[in-house]
Amino acid sequence: MCGIVGYIGKRDVAPLLLEGLQRLEYRGYDSAGVVINSPKSGALKMVKAKGRVRDLEARVPKRFTGTTGIAHTRWATHGAPSDVNSHPHLDPENKVAVVHNGIVDNAAELRVKLEAEGVVFASETDTEVITHLIARSQADSLEEKVREALKVIEGTYGIAVMHADFADRIVVARNGSPVILGIGEKEMLVASDVAALIAHTRQVVTLNDGEMATLKADDFRTYTTSGTLTNATPETVEWEAASYDMGGHETYMHKEMSEQADAVDRVLRGRIDDRFSTVHLGGLNLDAREARGVRRIKILGCGTSYHAGMIGAGLIEELARIPADAEPASEFRYRNPVVDPDTLYIAVSQSGETYDVLAAVQELKRKGARVLGVVNVVGSAIAREADGGTYVHAGPEVCVVSTKCFTNTVVAFALLALHLGRIRDLSVADGKRIIEGLRKLPGQIEEILAMEPEIEKLAKEYAGAQSMMFIGRVRGYPVALEASLKLKEISYIHAEAYPASELKHGPLALIEPALPTVAIVPDDDLLEKNRAALEEIKARSGRILAVAHREQEKADHTIVVPKNENELDPILMGIPLQLFAYHTALAMGRDIDKPRNLAKSVTVE
Repeated sequence: MCGIVGYIGKRDVAPLLLEGLQRLEYRGYDSAGVVINSPKSGALKMVKAKGRVRDLEARVPKRFTGTTGIAHTRWATHGAPSDVNSHPHLDPENKVAVVHNGIVDNAAELRVKLEAEGVVFASETDTEVITHLIARSQADSLEEKVREALKVIEGTYGIAVMHADFADRIVVARNGSPVILGIGEKEMLVASDVAALIAHTRQVVTLNDGEMATLKADDFRTYTTSGTLTNATPETVEWEAASYDMGGHETYMHKEMSEQADAVDRVLRGRIDDRFSTVHLGGLNLDAREARGVRRIKILGCGTSYHAGMIGAGLIEELARIPADAEPASEFRYRNPVVDPDTLYIAVSQSGETYDVLAAVQELKRKGARVLGVVNVVGSAIAREADGGTYVHAGPEVCVVSTKCFTNTVVAFALLALHLGRIRDLSVADGKRIIEGLRKLPGQIEEILAMEPEIEKLAKEYAGAQSMMFIGRVRGYPVALEASLKLKEISYIHAEAYPASELKHGPLALIEPALPTVAIVPDDDLLEKNRAALEEIKARSGRILAVAHREQEKADHTIVVPKNENELDPILMGIPLQLFAYHTALAMGRDIDKPRNLAKSVTVE
């Protein structure tokens, strides 16, 4: 959520910044703004607008030229979405400009103090406090002015700062919110996400918390907030600019769903060891002796990552026979949990920057816990903070709602479960069986994607529902949770998920013809139990859409998916329900890639 783009060099900066903001639109925002340093006037010039980047672009005058600038997409926290609350924020003399991701926790206290000193605020935002602090500093350098401001700020921030009196530089800083430098040829860029940089450079530096940087057109330097040089070395980003294009699809979500077979093939590639019926996960930094010493596994994630963690916990218990469970990271970090030295903690985040997950990791590390990361973005904060982990290699995912990354995350957990299982008591025969199942996944995913026309017709039949119920049992329950989340995220239809075994304990009271039920019915040892739940719903005139391995006679409609190994079936059973949610939302005219009130990378509480 929120996005920062900055540039200093020789090119005309406004078009470049607007393009960068467009590449960050998927993160979620409600207003946008841009400020440039005009070389002719020597003054800062700014344009801001509530709404989309296209609304901002329409306001930018033709003569809006400069070679240095910063821009921002804002997701409202302090103050409603409006032109005046949009970033950047200027001081009264139009000398200092600040863009900010994060939240200043002590903004109200600082605001009162500054108002007592005669400062008049133009906006309701917490960010404007930073602008005034920098503007009022008597320090000789921009770096020191920013450093003085940061000393009194409490909270999270990723900031970029320009000053008309220091026109040869942009100063940036990070504490809990991503800041990435793009290293070009006689030009430098900065952004909160590599997506805004990749069209111009693949050489990047990711700042750590407590780190600052000064960007000049031909140079950069990194240092701590106390002034100690850190001498960061650029890394090469593996993704290319074309990865962020729609590739002929109408939406990013459709493109990303269609990429799932290739994405799963990518996460499997080079990791399977047929000789020992296991897999290699070199980044775990967990040898066999340490793995055998693990007595419990706790998986932490938010939203879709939490649901992937629930499936992962089930896989670990089934294959490795280690007690495992998943918990929302946002709850875990506030309940003063008991941190057991024999427990292995796994942090799950697509972006690797999710604030609640990152804060949980930092708390666990402070208490001496061992933490692994399961993330998609190389070099992200969680990847750097964790003791080890594995990348899911889904590739860039632009749509706010996650599809291919969810699927790859679950496959990554299957690999981890197999790895731990073969270290412990999983037989060679079972290891071979799971490997064969994993290898079938890409082809089976292609089969499911080919069913899209049939699923589209079903979605149109159910698009008029005001509410829907999703049910599943054991392996199927996390699938139901994720499918319910997908539907509500992009269609805005109210949807709830329950364990099928809980129907009699309350939810059955809701069943009527107007409330359709989506049932996950795998062909496993619980098949008859699940069929009994369908009987209960049908006896009360409920409509049923089943996702199953064979036609279900009690269901009004059945989406039949290919059968894999029981443990791996959840990976496949969720994919048709991604398509179902997509076509339901499409039939209702929703903005699928940018659902209301949501953001891709949640970097604030």
